[in-house]
Order: sequence, then C-alpha cells, then structure tokens
Amino acid sequence: MHRARPHTATQSRERRHRLAHEAARLMAESGIGDYHQAKMKAAHQLGIHDDASLPRNIEIEAALREHQRLFAGPDHGRQLQLRRHAALRAMEFLQAFSPRLVGPVLEGTADGNSPVQLQLFDDDADAVQRFLDEHGIPADVRVRRLRLDRHRSLDAPAWLFEAEALTFELVVLPYDALRQAALSPVDDKPMRRASLSQLRQLIGDAASP
Repeated sequence: MHRARPHTATQSRERRHRLAHEAARLMAESGIGDYHQAKMKAAHQLGIHDDASLPRNIEIEAALREHQRLFAGPDHGRQLQLRRHAALRAMEFLQAFSPRLVGPVLEGTADGNSPVQLQLFDDDADAVQRFLDEHGIPADVRVRRLRLDRHRSLDAPAWLFEAEALTFELVVLPYDALRQAALSPVDDKPMRRASLSQLRQLIGDAASP
C-alpha cells in the first residue's frame, strides 16, 4: 500500500502538468482570460476531475509564457508593445486618477485578445463616469471583485470601452488603495502595478538593443 503513494503522486503531477499546459493553450488560442475558466475547461476536455490534479494559477501562467515563447513568435512582442503604448496614452489621458497598469499587458503575457487593464483611484467612483461622459467616450459598467488581503474583498466598479481597436478596462478603487495593492489572482501576492513613469521606463527598456 505504501508503495502506491509515490506512483499516485507522480500521476497527479503529470496530470497537473498536462492541465496547466492545456489551460495555457486555451488562454492563448481561444481568448479565455480567466484562469479558473481555462482550468475547468481543460479539465473537462482531458477528462480529469480530481481536485489534486488541478494546477495552481501560477503554474498556468508559467505554461502560458512557455506557450507564447514557443508558438507566438514575433507577433506576441508586437501585440504586447502595441498594448503598452496604448496604455501609456490612456494613462496620460487619465492622469488625474493616478492610473496604474496591471494584468497581462504589464506582466508580458498579453496576446491579441487581452484588454488593457488600468486601475484608477478616486473616492468618488462616479467621477470616472463623468470624465468619460465629458469626453464623449461611451463605456459599459461592470463589477470586479478584488481581494484586498486574505480576509477582505471589494466589489469595484469597472468601465469597459473600445479605443484604437483595443478594449480598455478601468477599475476604480478608493484613493487609499494606492498604498497597498490588491492581491493578484495568479499567486495571491500583492498585485504588480506600474505608474506612468514606470511604464515609460518599461517601454524604453524593451526598445533598447
């Protein structure tokens, strides 16, 4: 009986590896942007249903980076830089709200389906709606749940609109949230964020030989 345990653990690791790579493929090729959705669809397609075989989001992200490196080629870099430059212009436009770039465009895993995700900070969330209205930008409002820490969550308003043939998502948080980033859905650590100056530097570094 004891001899079966290493074999079972190896099988679980192998299934988790397969699931991570299949979820990454779905995210890269089918436009799925949600790790949990990609994970569940991969499990269904592969007929793997035990929880022990489900990969962590960080394993899927690593598999996604590998998939893009192997299969996306130069187009991935072009799509990423296109979105980073668009993010830069949007952040300059929204500078009054202390914008921060987050998500795949910052992390380097963005593809042709990825929205440009910005976090804005204002204690009056409707100020963003008024700002968009004043500039004639139609936007749909959604709700995004963010985990502030391991015990607290926040339902934040998010405005989605199209510009430059890209989708932008503006999540509005209280101004105090500038001091401490919400938790990343990938690894449960504070979310990586980039200010306007940090994004300029990132773009400059990528353009350097």
